[in-house]
Amino acid sequence: RADVARAPGAGRRDLTLRLASPGGPLPLADALPLFESLDLRAIEEQPYHLKPADAPQVALHVYRLEAGADCPEDRFDEILGALGALLDGAAEADGFNRLVLRAGLDWRECWLLRAMFRWLKQVGFPFAQASVETALAAQPEAGRLLIDLFRRRFDPAATDRDEAAAQAAWAALLERVENPDEDRILSRLRVLLDGMLRTNFFQGKDYLAFKLDSAAAGEMPAPRPWREIFVHSVRMEGCHLRAGPVARGGIRWSDRREDFRTEILGLLKAQRLKNVIIVPTGAKGGFVLKHPPPMSDREAFQAEGVACYKALVRGMLDLTDNYRGTEVVTHEAILRRDGDDPYIVAAADKGTATFSDIANGLSAEYGFWLGDAFASGGSAGYDHKGMGITARGAWVMIDRHFREVLGRSVQDAPFDMVGVGDMSGDVFGNGLLVSRKTRLRAAFDHRHIFLDPDPDAEASYTERERLFRLPRSSWADYEARLISEGGGVFPRNAKTLPLSPQARAMLGIDAERAEPAAIMQAILRMEVDLLYFGGIGTYVKASTESQADAGDRANDAIRVDGRDIRAKVVGEGANLGVTQAGRIEAARQGARINTDALDNSAGVSTSDHEVNIKILLAAAEADGVLTRRARDELLREMTDEVAALVLRDNAQQSLAVTLDQMGGAEDLAAQAVLMERLEKAGLLDRAVAGLPDAAAMARRIGSGDALTRPEIAALLPFAKLWLAEELEASGLPDEPALLPALLAYFPRPLQERYAPYIERHRLRRELVATVIANAVANRIGCAGIGRLTTGADAAAACRAALLASEAFGLEAACDAIDAAGAPAEARLSALLSLRRLQEAAAHDLLAAPAQPLEAALAALRPGIAALASAAAAHV
Repeated sequence: RADVARAPGAGRRDLTLRLASPGGPLPLADALPLFESLDLRAIEEQPYHLKPADAPQVALHVYRLEAGADCPEDRFDEILGALGALLDGAAEADGFNRLVLRAGLDWRECWLLRAMFRWLKQVGFPFAQASVETALAAQPEAGRLLIDLFRRRFDPAATDRDEAAAQAAWAALLERVENPDEDRILSRLRVLLDGMLRTNFFQGKDYLAFKLDSAAAGEMPAPRPWREIFVHSVRMEGCHLRAGPVARGGIRWSDRREDFRTEILGLLKAQRLKNVIIVPTGAKGGFVLKHPPPMSDREAFQAEGVACYKALVRGMLDLTDNYRGTEVVTHEAILRRDGDDPYIVAAADKGTATFSDIANGLSAEYGFWLGDAFASGGSAGYDHKGMGITARGAWVMIDRHFREVLGRSVQDAPFDMVGVGDMSGDVFGNGLLVSRKTRLRAAFDHRHIFLDPDPDAEASYTERERLFRLPRSSWADYEARLISEGGGVFPRNAKTLPLSPQARAMLGIDAERAEPAAIMQAILRMEVDLLYFGGIGTYVKASTESQADAGDRANDAIRVDGRDIRAKVVGEGANLGVTQAGRIEAARQGARINTDALDNSAGVSTSDHEVNIKILLAAAEADGVLTRRARDELLREMTDEVAALVLRDNAQQSLAVTLDQMGGAEDLAAQAVLMERLEKAGLLDRAVAGLPDAAAMARRIGSGDALTRPEIAALLPFAKLWLAEELEASGLPDEPALLPALLAYFPRPLQERYAPYIERHRLRRELVATVIANAVANRIGCAGIGRLTTGADAAAACRAALLASEAFGLEAACDAIDAAGAPAEARLSALLSLRRLQEAAAHDLLAAPAQPLEAALAALRPGIAALASAAAAHV
């Protein structure tokens, strides 16, 4: 199709390109950018129109080109290869392609450097692409050396892996570089290369993926993931971030082309904390379309999204190990610079809610060991929207707020609320169907503003339910006659909107017309019982934060400060509705608020239950004990019990935060000790978590300024992470006495029919450690953990706390008290007394001789029974 030659006597930069274009001529406007990206300047073009016999017409273009550097003939093939890739759309036309001419790289090697730069931009690298291209063009040896090192490390066909000469040449090169910007650019690329652990480059696919040890990959925003995968192609870019070897979280279809990793990192931070109730730590992925079809062509737009999603998932699977029986195996053409790494999942998120079957199809294509547990919630999994599980979990938290602050349940009496979202959404839609007592007075999403100054609770519930069932509904579908006087549904894209006297009174706006942004701000500031977030975006920050600190530019015009929140209760069914500093500020103004990580954890907990159940049943299936059809039916049968197990976790975490908050300023010293331990363990970065540093804690101890509820809610998950890690590293999960705790994690049908498979579950130890860490942290709290681990390791403290709980029968006692019909104050006082009993008994048991749990319990029970009898006799 093309040929490059040098005319006799021509200079070393003069080239002649003959390019055949079947079907018609190649427009000069299309050709010139391709030549320029290859450092070739078109001096002259001579077109010819050829009409071969019995063949379509061919346009033959003869170009006289001038290269930007000397072009030896041994680079002609690489130039033709790069030009062919550009013409086919397999390569991007930019200055990285200059390295074909200047450094002798092929177009795929230029692609690697381009992808490395694109990752660097996602982590805040300050240099523009043009600057990086110029630096590499000015120092072509740097590009050659980076590729040389890359091939020595990752090319399966390489015969010489000794890097000494390349390392020496690199050091010498940097010594010669005088331009400080060039030095910074080249050094940063090298640091990134040194953090690279795996790549699919040598599989020759149309997308390129590499895996990084984030701690070794250079400067980046905190928190640093444990590992991350970056996928790059002409059509898309994407990343997948993990906080640990066993991690889970969704994959988002992002619209933030330039900073999607920032969005994903923020979600990972929340995911890591909400995942403390399950075995895997947090993970999060996301991708962007680089050349999306117009939104008006919905079918083409969706098809492109699916194709780009597949590229990200394939990249993840390419770089993840697999099991063949019990043996860990690595994919063909992948060389590892890390250890075994076989666990990765692809849960749903914004834009990918219906993609689970697509991901599981890829899992089957790869023969991945998780099978259809790779992406939970598919056609043979738990439908989160159908179960309403994320919203139900958030409303378990909201209901506790109501009962403890307002003295009533959300089911007891009508209450006023406002929210962000619409009825077609999972979290908002299901949330607004939890209680028939809900009076939704105002809400907004990305399309509409809904105002209902004086709603009828029953009628509005019925209408919301209709909208929830209506496919692709919006607030515009709400029956206007059911909206109270002065209300209505208004478009957000209008310049200004009319406001009735009733709406003005409700919103606190005097003007008869107002901009949509002002109306939405007023909704967020309304004095109501509940402010509920069920839609995407960050809408509340602290007054001390800038709009940029919130990390959500799309909502800068709407966002309000935490000190302006007048809702009694705030529920975060969606991620990142409020910044952590905003939560603290709102709490100090009297709002009752947790964190998004606690409020919306039920979805990920359901996914993890599904995955662990499928792992268990896969072993039974392999043994011929049940068929796939029987497995799927069993999963359906257990839906309600799985939901109950998940919602219990939410209830227990919410109660734990309440009891910790009751400890007040007296617990500050112990909480400070715990923070120091978590920092030393490398788990806690107080600035990232929004927790006070050591100096601030000292001041608060002195002034008696207790931690706010959002601060406790942020600290508790880190304590659970620490306990789980320490327990996994100990022998405690192997104790036979903890088998009932493992069995209780699973629904009763599995306990009854598949107990042997539970006992040899692939994640048995991790499950036990997670269950015990949650039980201990929920019952004795952050301050109790801080006190018990003073002079004892975390595993020993957990063991003592477990012994105290079992010996006194505290778990059943706590459940009975929490479920009692007594006023909240009486129930909480009794529960706090049991918490203190457990901690005191655990403290004494730390000094007891080490022996198996069952033996220790057998020794304790008679004495405790005698004490209980004696105490009862004196009552």
